[in-house]
Amino acid sequence: MLSSLKCELGTLKNITAWLRVFGMINIAPGFMNTPSVINGFSDLIIEVFGKEIGNHKRSAVGMAELPFGAAVEIETEVEIST
Repeated sequence: MLSSLKCELGTLKNITAWLRVFGMINIAPGFMNTPSVINGFSDLIIEVFGKEIGNHKRSAVGMAELPFGAAVEIETEVEIST
């Protein structure tokens, strides 16, 4: 995600807020700990950007299958300055 944003924006310094994170996790039936899987991403964003910019709303849902056999897929919305 960080690499994609840097490629698109040219720099990560233009990110002024992480607004939303939506994590989809490829799970086995009965797995109930989806929020814990996305905790790693949220923790990284707050560590890199600090709490003021990095804090965000988030959702974590389990999926029976993800494209290309991916374990996790994450969508984000960020606020940027121009």
